[in-house]
Amino acid sequence: MSASQKMATFSPKAVLFDLDGTLADTAPDLAHALNRLRSERQCQPLPLAFSRPYTSSGARGLIAIGFGITPGHPEFEPLKERFLEFYAAGVCIDSRLYDGMPELLVQLEARGIAWGIVTNKATRFTTPLVARLRLDQRAACVVSGDTAARPKPHPDPLLLAAAQINLQPAQCLYVGDDLRDVQSARAAGMPVLVAGFGYLGVGSNPRHWGADGIIDSPLDALKYLAASPSMG
Repeated sequence: MSASQKMATFSPKAVLFDLDGTLADTAPDLAHALNRLRSERQCQPLPLAFSRPYTSSGARGLIAIGFGITPGHPEFEPLKERFLEFYAAGVCIDSRLYDGMPELLVQLEARGIAWGIVTNKATRFTTPLVARLRLDQRAACVVSGDTAARPKPHPDPLLLAAAQINLQPAQCLYVGDDLRDVQSARAAGMPVLVAGFGYLGVGSNPRHWGADGIIDSPLDALKYLAASPSMG
């Protein structure tokens, strides 16, 4: 479903965003870390177009497509730790907000709608990335994958984010690009949109995820906002 085929409109007091593949395109820096690791292991680099869809799966997904192994394999943890070392050294070199996202954030702020970030990325990467994107002083909350008791698809991170900004989950709208984002929002009782411009994974159709809608660009989110909430 495209943004023009919206299912509903909302009057949220806050909009919460996933980070990788929704708020920002972080695939280039994650791909660079993976290719540094592959080079260290005498492997040829992978094209960004190949690794991009796996970005929302984090280290687990990227190690899987980069080396064909999953957790439980004896080499997985050493490879993961080395990958994270490489990524930490270049967490925001080519990462950028998606086109239209700066304008969307300005629009939300102008309407008195708070916005925040809820991601499964670990705090050690989230904090410097958000700071380098110059969002740290603007976000109403930033919840990382190790902030709450359990990460998405559990509802804990979204429930924590809502609590941090003194809102009920139903007063917030979540936007994400992965099935786990929809599952987390549904479990938290929060309306949810899919960022159709994001990574979306491989072999999964977002039309079947049960979201309230799919947006084709960040500014399309405005079509789902019925009216500005009161400033009270």
